[in-house]
Amino acid sequence: MAACGKSGNQPGQGNETPKQLVIRAASTDKVTSLDPAGPYDVGSRTLLSNLYQTLLTMAPGKPTPVPDAADCQYDAPTTYTCSLKSGLTFPNGDKLTSSDVKFSFERMLRLKVPGGGAALFTSVASITTPDELTAVFTLKKPDARLPYLLTTTAGSIVDEQFYPAAELLPDKAMGSGPYQLAAYQPGASASLTKFKGYRGPRAAQNDRVELSMLADPAALNQAISTGKVDLAFHGLGASDLEKLREGDKYQVVQAASAETRFFSFHFKSANARKPAVRRAVAQLLDRQAIAKKVYGDQVTPLYSPVPPGFGGQADAFRTEYKDPSKAAATTILRGAGITTPVPLTLGWTPTHYGAGAKAEVAEVKRQLDASGLFRVTLRSVEWPRYQQLARAGAFDIYHSGWMPDYPDSDAYLVPIVREGGALQNGYRSQTANKLVDQEIAAQNQLDRERIVENLQAVIARDAPLVPSWQNRFTVVAGQDVENLETALSPLSFVTFSTLKK
Repeated sequence: MAACGKSGNQPGQGNETPKQLVIRAASTDKVTSLDPAGPYDVGSRTLLSNLYQTLLTMAPGKPTPVPDAADCQYDAPTTYTCSLKSGLTFPNGDKLTSSDVKFSFERMLRLKVPGGGAALFTSVASITTPDELTAVFTLKKPDARLPYLLTTTAGSIVDEQFYPAAELLPDKAMGSGPYQLAAYQPGASASLTKFKGYRGPRAAQNDRVELSMLADPAALNQAISTGKVDLAFHGLGASDLEKLREGDKYQVVQAASAETRFFSFHFKSANARKPAVRRAVAQLLDRQAIAKKVYGDQVTPLYSPVPPGFGGQADAFRTEYKDPSKAAATTILRGAGITTPVPLTLGWTPTHYGAGAKAEVAEVKRQLDASGLFRVTLRSVEWPRYQQLARAGAFDIYHSGWMPDYPDSDAYLVPIVREGGALQNGYRSQTANKLVDQEIAAQNQLDRERIVENLQAVIARDAPLVPSWQNRFTVVAGQDVENLETALSPLSFVTFSTLKK
C-alpha cells in the first residue's frame, strides 16, 4: 500500500504533469480595448489577433489570405460566401456558427466606434446565413479588398451569447483564436493560455503567454536586459538595440513593417498647389541620407506610398525622379517660371512620430536649403493640435506617417486619393480616382496589381506627398526563443502562437 501511494509523484513516471511552456513578453504599447468592435490600435491588435479567430488570415510568406475559420469564395462580383469549418467552439463551450459571424459584423457596423473597423466594411450591404455553417456577404458593389479586410482584427468572430449587442465589452474576451484570456489588468498585464479547441493554421506552439505593459523604453530595456522577459517589442531605442546586439546573449530580429513616413503637401498652400514645387522637392529629397544620418540605417528608404511586400508595389518615385539632383530640380522650377528660392513652411510634431522626427525634418530643411531653390521654415506643434493644423492647411508641407488598417496596397492609396481619406490634403485627380475604382472592382489579382502600379505612377508624377522611409519591426528575445520571424506581422503586432523555446 505504501508503494502504491508513492507511484504518482516519482520523477520519470508516465503520469507526471509536463512542465508548461511559458513565453514572457513585454511592450510599451497601450491597449485600448479587447473588444474587436472597439478601437484597434497596435497594442490592441496584438491581443485581439491572438485571442480571436477570423474567417480568413494572413500566413507567413503567403501574399494572399488563407482559410482560418472558413473557406471563402466569390460566387458573383457582389456575393462572397464563407463556409465555416464544422465543430468550431468558443472556450466557454458555445458552438461557433454562422449566426455568430453575422452577429459579429452587424454589431461592429451598428456600433460604429470611432477608431474602430466599421469604416472598412462600408461595401457590405447584408450578411445572410442559409445554414449554421454558411455566411453570405452581399456587397453594394464589387470590392476585391474584402478577403483582405476579413483578415483584420476588426473581422474577428465573437460569441453572440457572451457579447452585448449595443455596447462594447472592452476588458473581457471570448474568441475562438489560438489563446483564451486567463487574466487581464488594463494598462498592466495580460495572461493568455492556449485554447486547445482552436482549429486553424495558427495553433499555439506554447502553453501560455504572460504580457507585461510597461511605462517607458527604460523599463522595457531593463526587463529584457535582466532576463525578466523572453522578448521585448515596441519601445526600444536605437542605442538600446545596439547594446543588446553586442555579444551573443540576445536575438535582435527585424522584419519589414507596414509603417511608413512621408512629407505631405497641402493644396490650400499657394506654393504647394504648384506641381513644379512639389516635383522639385521630390527631386531633391535624399532618402538614403535621412535613413543613415538620422536613423542609423534602422529604417529603409521608401520610393512609393506603398512599401515593398504588397501586391503591385513599384518604386514609382525612383522611376520618376531617379537620384537626388539639384540640376534636375532647377530645370523643373525654371520650366514652370517659378522664382527661387521658394519659401516653404515645414510642419512637424515632436513626440507622435518618434524621437527621430526632429532630426529628420532638420535634415530635410538642410537638403532643400542647400539647393538654393527653397527657403524652409520649421514649425513645431504638439499632437493633437498638430493634426488639426495639418488638416486645415496651416503648413505648406508637413511630416506625417501611416500604418494601414489591412494588409493590401489599396490601404496606402485610397486614403491619399479619396475625398475624406485619412491622408487627404486637397489632392484631386480624376485619373487617380478612376484607377482606384478599377482596382477595387477588379476580380483578378494580376489585373489589380497592374492597376496599382499605374496608380503609383500617377501619384509620383503629381507628387501630392513625397515618401521618406519604411520602418522595421524589431523584436529582441533571448537566444532560446524560436520562430521569431514568423511571429512578426507586417502590421507591427506579434502573433505569439509560433513561439517556442
